[in-house]
Amino acid sequence: MRGSAFLLATLLALPAFAQEDSTTDRPAASGIIEDGPRFEGAIPVELRQDASGVWTMYRGGEPYFIRGVGGTTYLDRAVDAGANSLRTWGAGEAIALLDDAHERGLSVVFGLWAGQERQGFDYNDANGVRAQLARFREVVRTYKDHPAILMWGLGNENDLFYTDLKVWDALNDIAEMIHQEDPNHPVMHVTAGLDVAEVQLIMDRAPAIDVYGINTYGELVGGTREFRSYGYEGPSVGRQLRRAGWDGPYVIAEWGPDGHWEVPRTTWGASIEQTSHEKARVYRLRYERGIAADTTHSIGSYAFLWGDKQETTPTWYGIFTPGGYETEVLDELQYLWTSEYPDNRAPALTEYTANGQDRYASLTVEENERITFEATVTDPDGDDLRYEWELLPESTDIRAGGDAEDRPDAIDIAVVRRDDGTLVMRAPRGEGPYRMFLYAYDGNGNVATANFPFHVGPVPTQTAAR
Repeated sequence: MRGSAFLLATLLALPAFAQEDSTTDRPAASGIIEDGPRFEGAIPVELRQDASGVWTMYRGGEPYFIRGVGGTTYLDRAVDAGANSLRTWGAGEAIALLDDAHERGLSVVFGLWAGQERQGFDYNDANGVRAQLARFREVVRTYKDHPAILMWGLGNENDLFYTDLKVWDALNDIAEMIHQEDPNHPVMHVTAGLDVAEVQLIMDRAPAIDVYGINTYGELVGGTREFRSYGYEGPSVGRQLRRAGWDGPYVIAEWGPDGHWEVPRTTWGASIEQTSHEKARVYRLRYERGIAADTTHSIGSYAFLWGDKQETTPTWYGIFTPGGYETEVLDELQYLWTSEYPDNRAPALTEYTANGQDRYASLTVEENERITFEATVTDPDGDDLRYEWELLPESTDIRAGGDAEDRPDAIDIAVVRRDDGTLVMRAPRGEGPYRMFLYAYDGNGNVATANFPFHVGPVPTQTAAR
């Protein structure tokens, strides 16, 4: 089994890539073995719709509402926070953590990374399509009886920048194969947001898909302007999905802060990121109004990202920062899942200005000009705070679909004065866009984060007009 795991991991590794009444009881970690073989047989998963139209997932015969995290790190912390499931994107990473997840009572969405047109996969290549199905068949046969598996996560955002509708035929063939090989686990496909055309295409050309998965951020639920969040302000995704004709169960397969494509921009085109405090507030709002509130078709969600990564910035999507420091978002997730906050909570960064202006002001300065950054940070436990400042040039390696990006190298800060939440500095000698990042640590593994975009020198005309 270990030899097969190594081979398959090599072949199929993923590309680089509430209110108190909204919580659900954490299921017992059934099937765990203290000693001996860890593969003890599948825990059957069923999807049932009752006479009133309500969908429920059952695992091992018991109702199972997904309180999931999107990521493969910090498994013990996920359990402590009340999570019961992990989402993976490719077979390699799923294989690597099945045992560890199962030992902790965590289920796993086993990712099968279906080839994407935008990454060069051709669904008109019959040989390539057959080879992909054959690889997935081998994976399913090998791992279908592992007790950690909750669902097969077939493909992720194959609708992103695509034109060939044959992708849906291929995904349907794979889903049918999975049903033939494995009667115990449903198949989920995940789209990039929600589009009526894709809903109807999946219903028509890929009817073997059991669960509709959606990666959605600002569009998860409307009404977020109260938090200065500029996401979508229409009906919730669940309501839109039913209006488009899907009456089956669905999962919010990624959700979190406003996406970098959804927010206001500076005059030179830089996306303005929410602070960790603002993110915590929208995570809670979106869970309560968009996930827990749908009591008929939602079977759970996966908060993104359980870890950290560079995507537009180093802090945009990570619930953690490098080194494992926890942001205020995690506090809110734990409350939503358990009705209790952690014993020690993260600091809250409630205000961040530069030269007295906020992040939406499109601040421009001259080379070597003095800039004063000021932040207001409070700690709910009264912990002493340590402040770190980091200056980065604006990232130029912006990719689509979560593909791996390179982090810009930090620039030396010409410090004039530094005093806790205040930094006075000289602007860099070099025209262009920058961001000043602030990290406020509480000494107990928690951090507050924010960044401020600014531009040195005049904004180029073609950039300003964008």
